[in-house]
Amino acid sequence: MSDKKGMAKRWWRVLPLLFLMYAIANIDRNNIGFGFEGMEKDLGIGATYAGLAAGIFFFGYMILQIPGGHLAKKWSAKKFIALSLTAWGIAATCMGFVHNLPMLLTIRFLIGVTEGGVWTATLILISKWFPLKERARANAIFIMCTPLAAIIMSPMSGFLLDKFGWRGMFIIEGMLPFIFIPFWIWLLSENPNEAKWISKEERDYLNKAISEDQKDEEQTSDSFKDVFKNKSFWLLIGFYFLIQMGFYGFSLWLPTITKQLSGEGDTLVGFLTALPWLASIVGLILFPRYSDKHDKRKGPIALSVGGGATFLLLSALLGNINPTISFICLIVCMGFLLGYLGIFWVIPPKILPDKVVGSALGIINISGAIGSFLGPFLVGWIKSVTGLAMSGMFLLVAVLYIATFLILLVKEKKSDITVHTTNLEYENTVKSLK
Repeated sequence: MSDKKGMAKRWWRVLPLLFLMYAIANIDRNNIGFGFEGMEKDLGIGATYAGLAAGIFFFGYMILQIPGGHLAKKWSAKKFIALSLTAWGIAATCMGFVHNLPMLLTIRFLIGVTEGGVWTATLILISKWFPLKERARANAIFIMCTPLAAIIMSPMSGFLLDKFGWRGMFIIEGMLPFIFIPFWIWLLSENPNEAKWISKEERDYLNKAISEDQKDEEQTSDSFKDVFKNKSFWLLIGFYFLIQMGFYGFSLWLPTITKQLSGEGDTLVGFLTALPWLASIVGLILFPRYSDKHDKRKGPIALSVGGGATFLLLSALLGNINPTISFICLIVCMGFLLGYLGIFWVIPPKILPDKVVGSALGIINISGAIGSFLGPFLVGWIKSVTGLAMSGMFLLVAVLYIATFLILLVKEKKSDITVHTTNLEYENTVKSLK
């Protein structure tokens, strides 16, 4: 290839925009974990209702999963996400003005609705820019927005909490989407054919590689009737339900757990809470890299989730014995736990018909949304009974071990993960740029 720099452009032109967009979504979704203590006191609610407020987001999140995936596939993922940015920015800012439990639950529900189709739409955008053999790495780079958002959010939210209270924290962080929208509209192209900055070599490569991927995918039927007969599809649904239950049950209560283990103030707790998220970046790099290099999906996912469950169990067992070692185990747990994400989303397009994959991804995400509601709510209920959020971790450990077992039962055809020989020239070019 004559234009080596041009061949690498989409990695730093497309992914950073997707990365920043969803980092903002994660901040507005998860900052409620820092507001729990203040809201419980000012609104007169207990830990059970605080967990309900955190989890009800995911009931709203389910609503636009299938419509969002369909619109992103048939209309425009870029325009759909732009509208979503505006809507969730308004809802997130309103979190600073709630005065009672019904208002809190309503606003959190609306944040869920307005963010609901964004994940599926983003995965569809990635599929337009990165062929299957690169997609685990592309997904992983995008998904690093989750730990990055937490790394930024944790100290920022702790600081804002100290300076402006929980209301000020929600209002300031709720304004972030409005700052980002102009960059999204001006800099992102829907697909390679619309991008003026892309080289002819890269455009031709992408059109050919993605076309070949679509031919190789299993497309015996385009109806949901046959999709629902696919046992692996149901295993993916079950896995994602359980992994999201475990992850959000852990992550949304992480600031509370950190404060209980450390006994420090909000600002320092914010910095401490960022450490597990820093560790997760390591997992998001290493697991997908291994997956793409060895053409393996299920094994790295199982190691990621099972390893996270093991260290979460150790943390829960040591919480009352040695808080320092317990917190270190939490850090290592997160280093394992998120490693599966970039790999997992490579699997559905390989076992599902292309014409319905957008909606199928939405269904999988709906199952995850239900689990994401149950995790924080059940941990909140257990905290209200025991007085310790850490007690709920034992339930989450069991959930994560079951998820590990389910992913190993998914069946993939070997041909679905074989690197196309026609793409080897480009792969060598990419390696030479690293």
